[in-house]
Amino acid sequence: MSNISKVSGKGVYVQGNDIDTDRIIPARYLKCVTFDELGPALFYDERFNADGGSKQHPLDAEVHQGAEVLISDDNFGCGSSREHAPQAIQKFGLKAVIAGSFAEIFYGNCTTLGIPCVVMATEDRARIAAEVEAAPETELIVDLESMQVVCANSIYPITMKESARKAFLSATYDPLDNLLAATEDIRQTAEKLGYT
Repeated sequence: MSNISKVSGKGVYVQGNDIDTDRIIPARYLKCVTFDELGPALFYDERFNADGGSKQHPLDAEVHQGAEVLISDDNFGCGSSREHAPQAIQKFGLKAVIAGSFAEIFYGNCTTLGIPCVVMATEDRARIAAEVEAAPETELIVDLESMQVVCANSIYPITMKESARKAFLSATYDPLDNLLAATEDIRQTAEKLGYT
């Protein structure tokens, strides 16, 4: 696992406060066999009609294809604690989320997947959303070292939990990877405790 100090790419703005995990990934998709199947179902009911016709959602706009930074509003990821929501975001190809605030469990699930969730002021998010709308090819750089987003030669401050920031910068955000990396230490401790 490698550290994450910067995420860069085109942005896409999905407007709305209190976007819950059921909107991010509808419950009927929780039956999937692998998380890989979740990408196409991201925001499915927001993107498609019952007959599969497009609702012209920003994620489906040609100009936003390949976007890697999702921009949204307050209380993003609220609702049920389903891990499928950040998995769907990741499998769709998005690598970072900028919002006004995040639901706690969603935030933690994103962190363990290596998806930085950063908080930005409303006015700054509005400026970035307008820039992305006017010039969709604009690259955003989410910099976790300097705690800022660079967009169209403008710099915007961001915040995130310091524990998450340190985990990204030190490549310790995935607890399973940490456990596997400590296999020898675990074996030695088990021997000392008489568990072998």
